[in-house]
Amino acid sequence: MSTLTATTNEAAIDVLNDLIQINNDRITGYRKAIDELKVEDVDLKPLFADLIIESEGLKQELTAEVGVLGGTADTGTTASGKIYRAWMDIKATFTGHTRHAVLASCEGGEDAAQKAYKSALESEDISVATKSKLTRQQQQLKISHDRIKALRDQAAS
Repeated sequence: MSTLTATTNEAAIDVLNDLIQINNDRITGYRKAIDELKVEDVDLKPLFADLIIESEGLKQELTAEVGVLGGTADTGTTASGKIYRAWMDIKATFTGHTRHAVLASCEGGEDAAQKAYKSALESEDISVATKSKLTRQQQQLKISHDRIKALRDQAAS
């Protein structure tokens, strides 16, 4: 492998690992959201569980791509994800874990995921084939984002 290819692969691996971390954040965030649900909001549990499964699947695809490039997939979360979860803890203290507050926090996490995928897709280090996979994942996450946003909007009224 040439030095240029190795450098490109390392850069691509970094981009993909960022997306793995975002999906890890998402998994952790939805597990936390499930734990915070009040009895009257238990109807959200299946949705949040589905979103955890969704991120697990996306993470597996990303991990496979990292492996193809000769890298090792990250297993942690992003620094911003940790900040996001801490913010969610603080906000929940003041809002009393209302349905709207939990959904608004989840939407914030979904926004972060969309930004991460947008940034990855703008990277010149990602191959066309990988960009195609990332575009599909981003579209899948956009559908989930819109579901959360719609529920948040309903909870506000």
